Order: sequence, then C-alpha cells, then structure tokens
Amino acid sequence: MTLELLNKTTNELQADILIEFLNAETLETHAKKEALEIQGFSASQDSVCALFESGLIVCGIEDYGDESLRSAATQVINALRKTNFKTAKLSQYYLKNVSALVEGFILGSYRFDAYKSKTDNMNLETLTFAASNFNDDALEFAQLEEAFTSALIISTATNFTRTLVNTTPEDMTPLGLADVAMSIATENALTCEVLDEKELENEGMNAILSVGRASRHESCLIQLSYIPENPIKTISLIGKGLTYDSGGLSLKPAASMVGMKMDKAGACAVLGILKAVSELKLPIEVHGFIGAAENMVDGSAYKPDDVLVAKNGTTIEVRNTDAEGRLVLADTLCYAQEKVQADYLFDYATLTGACMVALGAYTTGMMGHSNHLKHTFLKGSAKSGEMVGSLPFNRHLKKMIKSEVADISNIGNKPYGGAITAALFLDNFITEDMKQKWLHFDIAGPAYTDSPWDCNPFGGTGAGVRMSVKFIQSLSAVK
Repeated sequence: MTLELLNKTTNELQADILIEFLNAETLETHAKKEALEIQGFSASQDSVCALFESGLIVCGIEDYGDESLRSAATQVINALRKTNFKTAKLSQYYLKNVSALVEGFILGSYRFDAYKSKTDNMNLETLTFAASNFNDDALEFAQLEEAFTSALIISTATNFTRTLVNTTPEDMTPLGLADVAMSIATENALTCEVLDEKELENEGMNAILSVGRASRHESCLIQLSYIPENPIKTISLIGKGLTYDSGGLSLKPAASMVGMKMDKAGACAVLGILKAVSELKLPIEVHGFIGAAENMVDGSAYKPDDVLVAKNGTTIEVRNTDAEGRLVLADTLCYAQEKVQADYLFDYATLTGACMVALGAYTTGMMGHSNHLKHTFLKGSAKSGEMVGSLPFNRHLKKMIKSEVADISNIGNKPYGGAITAALFLDNFITEDMKQKWLHFDIAGPAYTDSPWDCNPFGGTGAGVRMSVKFIQSLSAVK
C-alpha cells in the first residue's frame, strides 16, 4: 500500500472509498447520520461502520487527539483489508494530527508473513491524503508535507525494525545483524564497522565472548554511524543483540523459550533509529553500537560461579547465565564510550521481566541518574505514541548486586526490583563524565506482543524507534 499526499481537497480526489473519523458531536451533524445509526453506529472509539453503497467507511473516536486517531486509523485499515477496494481517500484532522494518522495506517497495516506459504495481501493499493481539513479548511501545504514525510519515514523504519525482530534466530544470527547494518550503511551512505571474535578478544570484551561461546554462530560488535555536516549534537545508541536466548546453563522453561527471537529487539531498534535519522537528514550525529551474540548450551557454555572480566576491568560473578544481556551491554557500553565522546548515551534492551511486573506490558522502563535528562526525553518524545515510565535508582537496591568473590554479581540476591538492579549493574560500565548523560531503556514489555494492541499487530512492535527519533527531532528544533 502506498500513501500519498496531494495538494487538493477531498472532493477533488478520485478514489473508491472515503474514510472519515467521527466523534459523538460530528456524528450529530453528519449527512449520513440516519443511515449510520440504523446500523448501530454511535461513534464509540474504534467502532467501524461501512456504507459501501455510498462509498464511505467511518470510524468512531473519543476526540480528535493523536491517540484516538492513531488507533482508529488502525481499525479502518484492518477493515479495508477485507474488501476489494483499490483506492481510498481522506481529509486531514488538523495539521497536528497528520503524523498519528500516517502511523495508524502504516503501522496498523503491517503483517509479518515471510514464512507463510500463502499470504494475505491487502487489495488496497493507494491511500491518498487531501491537503484540507475535514471541515474544508485549507492547510499550509509545506508544513503538511513535512509532517507527512517525516511520519512516513519513521513508520516505515518502525516496520523495518519489526521485521528484524520477527525474523527467526536461524535466519538472523549475530553476523546476520551485521549484514543488515552493512546494507543500511550502503543504502543510506553511513559508515559501518564490524568486530569479529578475534577483535573482541583483542579489545578485552570477555563478557560478550563468554555469553556467545556455546553457540555455533560467532559473536560480533557492530558500529553503524550517521555523521552529517556540522552536527549540533552527538548521540550514542547501544543495543542488546541477543539473536536467541535459551538461558544458557540456567535454562529457561520450554514455554519461556518461545519468542526469544525478540531478545534482539534493542539492537533492531538501534538499526531502525539510524535508518530513520539518516533518511530524515537530521543535523545530529548518531552512532549505533550493537553487541550481538547467541546464548546457547554445550560443553563450552559459561557457567554460574564463573568470574568474567569486562572490558573496563570490572570483575563479574555469574550467578545466573540467563542474565546475559547485561553482560553483552557491559562490554558494548565500554567500547562505545571509548570510541565516541557523545552528548547523550542511550541503551535499549529487552532486559528484565521485572520491568513488565513494574510497568505492565505496554510501557518502556526508563532509568538513569539525571532527572533533567529523563524530563527532557519525555518532553521530546511525548508525541511518539510510545509509553515510557521512569523507575528510580536508590543506594539500597545497589547493595543487592554486591558479590563476595568479584566486584559485582550479574543478578540481584533478592527477587525484588529486578529492572532497577539490572540498570544499576550497567551503571558500573558508565564513566563518571557520562553518568548524567546516560539513559537505560528496558523494552522487555512493549517490544513483542502475542495480542494485538493499538497499532501493534502480533509480533515485534518496533519499540524504541518512534520515541527516540522524536526526541532526536526535538534536539534538531532547538535553536
């Protein structure tokens, strides 16, 4: 399906069907009010009603806000999937809402069917946006076009990220992630460097190497960089790239292993963010660092009771081999800070089930030392459609990762505050000058879903992409 924006009114556009969004107030004055009400339509949020003989499909909304329109657009596109219409058209719902509409249609229409022998292709080929409001007010086309194009790029990058997350561990190995990064670099004129296992050894990255040593697929570290002319800020993004996590010798229960292809979602988000930022040509220098490994089991697997030495010399007592993501991030964070002096340092990881317990399945957990930076990020990403909740550090939880035999343990000694203790573990690998510039995002909850919600169908959601790109755009707008 192609989305396009034309500098015309809705009446000037030719299409098989018109899409409209109605709340209780606009339903009252609608020309087809009686026909809609006969079918039981009352404009409740996400309720869809079609008057095909009139070439009209409507969806109910609570209000004309982003959340309502994004969700409603998803419902409409799913309803149109079941029809034979080739073209559709719609008006704007105020300039401020164009991004939400584009996201709803693009993200809501996504399906991952790469492994299906028969695919459910949508018949709708073109969805055309008019340049006027639903009440026929003309909009400034240049502003509208800018918002439309931006939303299209971000949504497409989110779907790209979803596909990476959904790809099976046999098809998306650590070196497979490196191939994807290389492809993005070639297509978008970025630079990419990949460190193989010998180079990881030379760099002293024993934590990554230990996690991946039982896999037949080699571990690697990927650096993908977007460097525009005269950048106004520099950001380093670090992604956890566990292409599969069996739990290692601390083996997961069988049911918990299903879906563990999603443990690379942090790495995939970093790739998606760089794809979007480079295509938007933002004046921000962005470096993505991905620690890629597979946590498997054989006679060479790392063990509980092992003591690992990370890149910065910190010794780590392994108490649980299923707390492997933080080990991979430890070395990757050290390497990223060594290579780039950044204004911001963000890491993304499907790190803990504890974060889902704390915030639910739909919300990313944000942690760090700087309340100012947390506030700045939340403000900059507020229109992204992603939900973020802040979890606080405290010195008492820090005691829980104390080790009697090494500098720190890779897991807390009590089953409480697991999301925070995992972040406090990572804090040991943040240099003093970067502590106020660092945020950790635990995306374990929203990164993958078994039940569709909002504009997210089954599978990977692309969590982290929209909120981060919106934040980076907000930095671009600062004079």
